[in-house]
Amino acid sequence: MAIAPTFEYVRPRSLEEALRLKAQYRERALVLAGGTDLIANLREDMIHPELLIDIKDIPGLDKIVIEAGTLKLGPLVTFTQLIEFGPLGKTFPMLLDASRTVASVGIRNRATLVGNICSAVPSLDSAPPLLCHEAVVHCLSLEGERHIRIDDWFTGPRKTALKPDEIVTGITLQPVFHSGSGIYLKLGRYGGEDLAQAGWGILIDGANHYRVAHCALGPVPARASKIEALLDGNQLNEALIQQAMDLVPEEISPITDIRSSKEYRTHISKVILKRGLLAARERLAGKDIDPRTLLGGI
Repeated sequence: MAIAPTFEYVRPRSLEEALRLKAQYRERALVLAGGTDLIANLREDMIHPELLIDIKDIPGLDKIVIEAGTLKLGPLVTFTQLIEFGPLGKTFPMLLDASRTVASVGIRNRATLVGNICSAVPSLDSAPPLLCHEAVVHCLSLEGERHIRIDDWFTGPRKTALKPDEIVTGITLQPVFHSGSGIYLKLGRYGGEDLAQAGWGILIDGANHYRVAHCALGPVPARASKIEALLDGNQLNEALIQQAMDLVPEEISPITDIRSSKEYRTHISKVILKRGLLAARERLAGKDIDPRTLLGGI
């Protein structure tokens, strides 16, 4: 194990103070929220900051609010908070599914959703629900505020559209469909803490509109636009689902790594997509579906 580099550590009490430090140090300063990825990267000698800005003492950054159907999440909101937030399962069930799959209980207690998207690993579980719900990332600097669509957020493996002097101040999600439901399915190598071999999120409504997104199947998480176009306005049936499965190789660009071969990722994505479409339809009809039971036997 590498020896952690030397760096300064500050714990500002206001967002303005944090922004001044970020403007001064820019890419040489990193923001610490949950720290589950950041600390691991420090230990592995993957990052070398001069300054860590710990934002946990800044009030109001851990809020979860639903206003007029829009879900507003502060940068300190953890996955455990999301899981325990009662209204989430009714309005944003896919995000609840994804939150439950992130690492272990201990990690979920500290890891933040904003930190997850800032780490920008290709397998991040939060990406499919954010993509399907067309989330917006809110960033702030001393120069002003920017609102970045989640489709434009991921620019490469571990790379984002965040500027060196900016801090993410929150994420907003909308239901997208007036009356709909969704599901997130993740396949790992085993039932414990593991990154995804493949993850698929599916939104559906009563008028047969769809949003489909995936993670761990390319350099960045992405929407499956060809599959969405095929499905849009059509009632699910065996032939339509097979056509959607046949489009999977055109939507993804998987790699072979220690978790899976690219061939297996392509094959299993077809299976996950089929099961996910059927499960999303059942959820829409009011059936209680636990996504953790749907990939048994694979």
